[in-house]
Amino acid sequence: MTTIYFVRHAQPDFTWEEDRTRPLTAEGLADSERVYEALANVPLDYAVSSPYVRSMDTIRHCAENHHLEIHTDERFRERESGRGGNVQGMFQKRWADFDFHEEGGESIGMVQKRNMEGLFELLDEHPDEVILFGTHGTALSTILNYFDPEYNCDSFLRIIDFMPYMIRLDFEGRKCVGKEEILIVEKAYVERAPKNRG
Repeated sequence: MTTIYFVRHAQPDFTWEEDRTRPLTAEGLADSERVYEALANVPLDYAVSSPYVRSMDTIRHCAENHHLEIHTDERFRERESGRGGNVQGMFQKRWADFDFHEEGGESIGMVQKRNMEGLFELLDEHPDEVILFGTHGTALSTILNYFDPEYNCDSFLRIIDFMPYMIRLDFEGRKCVGKEEILIVEKAYVERAPKNRG
């Protein structure tokens, strides 16, 4: 059995315009210690992350504690947000139609396709290992939806204010055979990012 601990990043600095390099706040960095604490005694074999700074930094101390290099994969990046893409109505439109996207943005289907391609490759290459996985809200939600079609917009909105958030999925080959929420740190969005909320 392969076990993956998916970690949605801690609180980022929403005043930082560039999505890829957006750092964690001081509070977010402190909260990332909760990830380290939750997995301190769990034997981990491999660490992988979205290449975005906030995802890598959320799992960094945990990876270092297990003497693991953090590998990155572009397929695990967050959804590309276009003009006006991160308002309530747009969330609902995208989840109602996986092919819908705003100008310049990605659809849920696009995000799911590349995340699942990367995840299946990861599962094929690391059988029977325990993996630490740094991710984002939308990216993670598309993975959870793939294995449970009842995971929907409301499910996504439930975790939007959880930073960090950790869920464990267990796999037999490419089949998900179990899941458990491990860590929830609630951080209300006081100021929303103009571009990306993932």
